[in-house]
Amino acid sequence: MIKRPSSPAMLILALCVAETLGMATFATYPALLPTFREEWGLSNWEAGLIGGVYFAGYLVAVPVLVTLTDRVDPRRIYLISMAISVVSALGFAVYANDLASASLWRFLQGVGLAGTYMPGLKALTDALPEKHQSRAVAFYTSSFGVGSSLSFVIAGELAAAFDWRMAFILSAIGPALAIVFAFWVLRPNPPAEDALPATRLLDFRPVFANRRALAFTLGYAVHNWELFGYRTWIVAFLVFAQSQQPAGAMGLGWAATTLAALVTLIGLPASVLGNELAHRFGRRQVLIVVMIASAIAGVAFGFSGATLPFVAVVFLAFVYGWAVIGDSATLTAGVIAAADPRYRGATMAMHSMIGFVGSFIGPLAFGAVLDAGGGEESGTAWGIAFASLSAVILIGPVLMLTMARRAEEDHNEAQKNRPQ
Repeated sequence: MIKRPSSPAMLILALCVAETLGMATFATYPALLPTFREEWGLSNWEAGLIGGVYFAGYLVAVPVLVTLTDRVDPRRIYLISMAISVVSALGFAVYANDLASASLWRFLQGVGLAGTYMPGLKALTDALPEKHQSRAVAFYTSSFGVGSSLSFVIAGELAAAFDWRMAFILSAIGPALAIVFAFWVLRPNPPAEDALPATRLLDFRPVFANRRALAFTLGYAVHNWELFGYRTWIVAFLVFAQSQQPAGAMGLGWAATTLAALVTLIGLPASVLGNELAHRFGRRQVLIVVMIASAIAGVAFGFSGATLPFVAVVFLAFVYGWAVIGDSATLTAGVIAAADPRYRGATMAMHSMIGFVGSFIGPLAFGAVLDAGGGEESGTAWGIAFASLSAVILIGPVLMLTMARRAEEDHNEAQKNRPQ
């Protein structure tokens, strides 16, 4: 029998591989959306609804499934939820043929993600010594981006080689392999009786009372607002920037979708680097610097579309892509470190839910600002829209300077008044 990995580095690597494999079904629908719209005669609204239902499934399930990891072995939740990812992908392949049936199976795929992403991170950090947990968070959260990017490529290639149903069937191999990996890597690790929460399952009052953890969670929400606003609109912005170039300018033949994928993939190491810098210089200090840098890069990028050569626009896209992701792992590692061990799962559930709110609002708010500023044909409107993302991310340093500091002062005062 193959031995389980015993070193922290091998454990982190193995679970990151499992997470990447588990994401294989993530983008199967959005990558093939034009096919479904044509084959099923969907309106744009209906096509968007099927896509949005995935995140509805995630949002409904995440507070329950992640909070449960404080009370039962997160390994069990992870394995069951990964199995849901397999079944829902196969169900979509076999039974989806219209708006209602596709929405049902896509909703279940969102439930699968809710029970794998954060519960997988909880299982990983629970299995590691504290000194390795922060780096584990950085690499694990980066594997989410790698997996989701590869999912787009896999879905497109499989659908081109076979058809969309076979693309869903074969993509289900990813989470099936993830089950094998996680079952092998993770030892059963139920919480000890004396470490169980003192509150009921969905009682989040202890989470909101932890002001230090809440500061990181609210920081994560504004981070996601900026990040998903940027990722949602970057392709449209690059297309606009190309339209502003003179004939024969360098870069006019570059595919905006390919550039956007490269920006996402190449930017992922920035999350790991940001977390390493936080180890050396302190989380609060690094978050403040990275968020301010991201705000500056966002404004520069937004106003570049109608004024700079396209090569310079692409360069700024990569600069902004690095800055916008540089605080991601540090925020999640911060909330895990600040959480009461008895309520770590509940804290991660709120972290994920509140972060999702930012992910949802960011792209919508960006579009509203773009319309109000003059529309997608106006360079000034694009600049203002990206500046709105910068304004939101600057809330982060304020949170770090106020809530986190105040919470640390409370902690120090409690330590001072503790009986000797």
